Formats: sequence, C-alpha cells, structure tokens
Amino acid sequence: MSIIVDRSTRLLIAGITGREGGFHTANMMKYGTQIVAGVTPGKGGITTEHGVPVFDTVAQAVHATDANAACIFVPARFDAADSILECAASNLGLIVCITDGVPVGDMVRVYRQVRPTHTRLVGPNCPGLITPGECNVGIIPGHLLKRGRIGMVSRSGTLTYEMTASLSAEGLGQSTCIGIGGDPVIGTTFVDVLPLFEADPETDAVVMVGEIGGSDEENGADFIRTMKKPVIAFISGRTAPPGKRMGHAGAIVSGGKGTAQGKVDALLSAGAIIADTTAEIPALVRQALA
Repeated sequence: MSIIVDRSTRLLIAGITGREGGFHTANMMKYGTQIVAGVTPGKGGITTEHGVPVFDTVAQAVHATDANAACIFVPARFDAADSILECAASNLGLIVCITDGVPVGDMVRVYRQVRPTHTRLVGPNCPGLITPGECNVGIIPGHLLKRGRIGMVSRSGTLTYEMTASLSAEGLGQSTCIGIGGDPVIGTTFVDVLPLFEADPETDAVVMVGEIGGSDEENGADFIRTMKKPVIAFISGRTAPPGKRMGHAGAIVSGGKGTAQGKVDALLSAGAIIADTTAEIPALVRQALA
C-alpha cells in the first residue's frame, strides 16, 4: 500500500515542452509513472519526443486522457500560480508544483482557493513524491529508494535524497516519500501527511525531516502526540547563527519563533525520537521498530 500516489496515478505535465519539464518527464516515464498528457499553451496538437500528446489547456488534457494528477514545471515568471489554479479548476485530485520562486502573495491567493477543495496541492518549491516501484511524481531520483515500510516526509529536498539513500543502504525501504517544500506558504504540511502514514497499514514508522523557520514542525508535533507509530525526526539548521538570515525561503526565524531548539523541544515533548545528525537516523529507526 502507499499514500497519495500509486500505479493508478495518471499524470499530466504542465510545462512539458520546457527544458526542465521535458527532462524530468523522461525520468518519470523511465521509472514507470503513467504520464498521459502534457500542457503548453499554443503547442496543443503536437506529440513530444516521449510520445506524450500535448494540449493547450488542462481541461482539454483531462477530458481526452482522464488524467487525475498534475506535475507543474511552469516557471514562476510564466504564472506557475495560475497553472496551479487551472489544474484545480479541472478537479484534479493531486497537484505537485516543483517550481521555485513563486511569490508568497501569489501562493496566499492559491492557498485560499485550493485548500477548501478536494484537490491536494504539494509544493511549490518541492521535489515531489514517490512510492517506490510504483509511481514517481517530481524530481526525486528513483534509484535512491527501495520498497519498504518506512514513511518519509521532509521539508528539505536535498535531505530527502540523502535520507532515502541512507535508509535504503541500511535495508530500510520506504512505503512513500514526500517532499513538502520549505516555502512560507505550501499546500501540504507535516500535519497533513502524518495522519496518512498513521493510517497506512504498510507503514511501520515515519522519518520526519524539518528545518528552522515557521511553525510546521510544532504543528506536526501536536498530531504526533496521538500517533501509535514511532516518528524519528531531524531538524536541520541547528547551528545557524542567531539573527543570521538564511538562504532558504522558509527559513525565517523571528520573534523567537521557528528556532531549531524550539522545534526539537516540541517534538521531544510529543514523543518523537530526535536524531542529532542525519547519520543517526537509520539506527534510530531500527531501535524504534525493535
């Protein structure tokens, strides 16, 4: 079993004729993901080198192919936010926005319109999600993962790759791995994902990777208090100098909130197991399952 994506996912790619969209479409198809359509305004009617039909609008693509999910590579300057809203208007169950640099003001508008619907938005500025051996939506290198019973959710793209590779090397395969992104306004948060892993009968434990800035980890801690499955967490940025502006869009610490230690304390009080370094996580997972 898995969460969110599986073999039944029928994916359309918004921005498929761009460099990034085309490159990652090839990788996703090689992994086995069903990519049934692409969308690029003005290029409807062509077929890509991958053999994917291209449509001018999402509505046309959904009508012709029964796509039920979208992955967006539309650059921010070409209205990635509007692309999200276009996908939501077609009632797609899942939208994954890889695009970085989407203005916060645009995402506030998108969030208010999409959140009340039945559409799940992941991102923006995220690596996507993958159910090993079944479906890869986004840019996570599929060869790093192996099928197993560890759920993983992360704010950091780079640490998503590092931790899946580390877990796989230790024989700890993953049920599903999801990178939610670290922007200030994102569609899916820790508290959205943790209940899905808790309810999944084929997930035995959850690895949660957070970072400084925001309150997403503290909100997640409130749900962890209710979980029966162990959660092994790591918070990056613990050595960030106080008052130093960090480069990540979501790594904003203000008014004493969003600090690494505050997140660690909240997670510890909720019963999560905290790793001081990423290298400790596989061993802590094994201990938690023993």
